[in-house]
Amino acid sequence: MDDFYIGIDLGGTTIKFGLINNDGLVKEKWHIKTNSDNLGEQILPDIINSIEKHLLKNKNRDSIKAIGMGSPGSINSIKGTVSGAFNLNWTTEQPLKERIESAFKIPFFVDNDANVAALGERWMGAGEKSNDVVFVTLGTGIGGGIIANGHLIHGIAGSGGEIGHLIVEPNGYLCTCGNRGCLETIASASGIARIADEISHKDHNGKLAKAAQKEAIDAKVVFDLAKANDSSALKVVDQITYYLALGLSQIADMLNPKYIIIGGGISQSGTFLIDHINKYFPNFVFPNVRETTSLKLAKLGNSAGILGAAYLAKIGLQKKRGNI
Repeated sequence: MDDFYIGIDLGGTTIKFGLINNDGLVKEKWHIKTNSDNLGEQILPDIINSIEKHLLKNKNRDSIKAIGMGSPGSINSIKGTVSGAFNLNWTTEQPLKERIESAFKIPFFVDNDANVAALGERWMGAGEKSNDVVFVTLGTGIGGGIIANGHLIHGIAGSGGEIGHLIVEPNGYLCTCGNRGCLETIASASGIARIADEISHKDHNGKLAKAAQKEAIDAKVVFDLAKANDSSALKVVDQITYYLALGLSQIADMLNPKYIIIGGGISQSGTFLIDHINKYFPNFVFPNVRETTSLKLAKLGNSAGILGAAYLAKIGLQKKRGNI
């Protein structure tokens, strides 16, 4: 009988679940809405109830060996708790491990959602099972997960992999973290919108300026216009990819991973994005790194979280048993 794991991707609007085997085959996946009302008090009961319903349908319930989860917020992976997940309205520490293990009597493991997505891409996606992979997610903010020598890098206080807060422009835009010039202020969705607004005000005749008069400019509009060869939009793309290349080169020189994988909503711009980053990236990195580290697009999309959570459960169980 094959072993299975439940992977959970806990998001601010949706909770995704997957029933996944040892080889990364998704046997079943489902989702529920995230109910963050009343300080998110219903989130954990909803997760437990949803799993219970699917376990009742599964004739081989004993084949499910562990549960893994990727969650926003600050994670204590030893205690299995989450705190500071403000998009879930969790203002106090949440005892996920205690509650879920009590409900199902099988081991539970949790880590930061970006770290878990990195595990997913490393296991079944663009990482091709390499032991040295960095995953960067470009969305509303910029997050990331670092896998070095086969292990996630957490750091002494769990802040390893805060890629969005690399300083790429000293004295630049003010970031939500309190510093100035973080990569997130330039290359996140909000950063791109800000730069697009600035450039469209300087170039009144471009399609970008005309689009700005009709609607709020977002990253998709910028990249669509850039692909159509609009000069203003191309200026925006050139600026953000310059800084992305600068930030990613720091990671590359420090870690020399086999792949730096780029995911998140902005990565849907595809090879157009990668090609523009690669205009600058080779010039910023150490020569040996230039030859051995490459940029890739993520492959798993919305499945990265559940696959990574299942892998987290798989390796967590192996460690618990002393097999690794």
